[in-house]
Amino acid sequence: MRTDQRVSGRTENLPVVTVIGGGLAGCEAAWQAARLGAAVRLFEMRPLVMTPAHRTDLLAELVCSNSLGSASVDRAAGMLLEELRLAGSLLRRVAEAHRVPAGQALAVDRYGFAREVTRTLYSHPAVKVVRREIQSIPDDGPVIVAAGPLASPALCQALSHLTGEENLFFFDAIAPMVTAESVDRSLAFSASRYGHGEDDYLNCPLTEEEYRIFVRELRAARRAPLRGFEAELDTGVRAGRGPFFERCLPVEILAARGDLTLAHGPMRPTGLVDPRTGKRPFAVLQLRRDDVAGQLYNLVGMQTNLLYTEQERVFRLIPALHQAEFARYGQMHRNTFLCSPKVINAALQSRLRDDLFFAGQLTGIEGYAGNIASGWLAGVNAARLASGQSPVIPPPETMMGALCRYVSAADPSAFQPMKANFGLLVAAESCTLRGRERHRWLAARGLTRMQEFLREIGLSAVTEVPDVRCD
Repeated sequence: MRTDQRVSGRTENLPVVTVIGGGLAGCEAAWQAARLGAAVRLFEMRPLVMTPAHRTDLLAELVCSNSLGSASVDRAAGMLLEELRLAGSLLRRVAEAHRVPAGQALAVDRYGFAREVTRTLYSHPAVKVVRREIQSIPDDGPVIVAAGPLASPALCQALSHLTGEENLFFFDAIAPMVTAESVDRSLAFSASRYGHGEDDYLNCPLTEEEYRIFVRELRAARRAPLRGFEAELDTGVRAGRGPFFERCLPVEILAARGDLTLAHGPMRPTGLVDPRTGKRPFAVLQLRRDDVAGQLYNLVGMQTNLLYTEQERVFRLIPALHQAEFARYGQMHRNTFLCSPKVINAALQSRLRDDLFFAGQLTGIEGYAGNIASGWLAGVNAARLASGQSPVIPPPETMMGALCRYVSAADPSAFQPMKANFGLLVAAESCTLRGRERHRWLAARGLTRMQEFLREIGLSAVTEVPDVRCD
C-alpha cells in the first residue's frame, strides 16, 4: 500500500477536517466529512507503526469478528445498520457488497471489505490519506480522534493530558480461525439456529462427556503471559473485579465461572438439531464463514489468550476439529476507552474544545455497527462546524441517537462500553407490545425519525462525491 496519496488540484476555499485513525469509525467519518464538502486529511499510523491485533496496512481492517451483527431490524444491531443505510454510510454499503453467508447476521469477507474501503478512500478526490503516527492532537480543527482502542501510547498520553482523566482499560480478545478443509464434515452439520438463514453455520456438536472434557482442559490450559498494566488487570479479571468488558472476556475465563457457563453461553445448542441423532446436542461450537470463498471459518465466541500450542491441543478436543488447521490463533490485547460522560456531549463533541470530536470504540460505543455510526455522526458534525453550522444530534428514538446519548450521559463512576440495544431507546408508553413485536414497533418508529432527521439537516441533497481535489 502506498504511504501517501498525491492528487492534483486546489482546495483553498474548502474547510479542512482532520481525522486520526483509519479504522471503521475514522473511515466513515472521513467519507461523510468529504461528502459534505470538506477537504479531509485522514491519518493512519499503520504500517509504519503496527498494533498487536492488526495484520495488514488496509484501512477498516476487522481484527476480531467479521460479523457486523444481525441485519434484522427487530434486533438492535439490525436497526442501527438500517439507519446507516438510510444515512448513506459508506461502510454499510461496502459491507453489503462483500457479504458472506451468516444466517441473519451481516458478516463480510474481511479482506475484500477492507480492500474496497481502502481503495474508495484513496480514490476520493477530497480525501488525503497520510501514513503517519499522530502523537499529539492538532491545534487546528476541526479534528476527529477515531484512533480506536489500540491507540498508540503517545496519543493515549496526549488524550489523558487533554481530558484530565485517566484512561480506562479493558481486555479484548480475538477468536481463532481454522481452514474449512480441515473441519471433519462427518462430525459437523450445517444449520442456522431455528432454521433462520441458509444453513450458514458449521455446527460442531459435543456430547455431555465431550463438553466436560473440553471445559476441564480449557481451564487447565496455559495462557500467554501478559505484561505491565495488562498483567495487573488480568489479576482483577480472575478475581471478578476491575474495569474489564464482559462481552470480550476470553473463553477460558468464562469457563472458570462454572461447569455449564459455556453451554448456556457461546456454546448453547438452542435452536439446533443434529441430523445424525435427530436431537439437540448437549453443546455446540459454531463456525462462521470468514471469507466469500468459504475457505476460512471463525470459531464463534471462542476468543482466547491461550498459548498457541494450547489452542491447538484444546480446540482439537472438539470432535469435528480433531484435525483442525489454524489459519489464525486467538490472542488478547489491551483496549482503551475514555470516560466519555466527562469528556463528550451527545454530538460526540469535546466538552473542553468545540472543534474536537471523538468517534469509535474510544468513546465507549461498542460493536462494529456502533463504531461506524459514531464515525458517521462525528464526520457530519465536524464538516458542519467547519462550514459554520451547528453540530446535530440524531433523535433519541433512533439507535444512533440513543447510543450517543448513553456515552455522554451515563454515570461516569460506573461507565462501561455499550453495544446497541433496545433498552437505550426512549420509552414508548403508547406501545403495549412485548418481545420481538415491540422491537419491530420501536425500529419502525426509529427509522421514521431517522428519515425525518436526515431531511431536516439537508443530507438528502448532498452529492456523493464533491467535484473537488485535495492537495
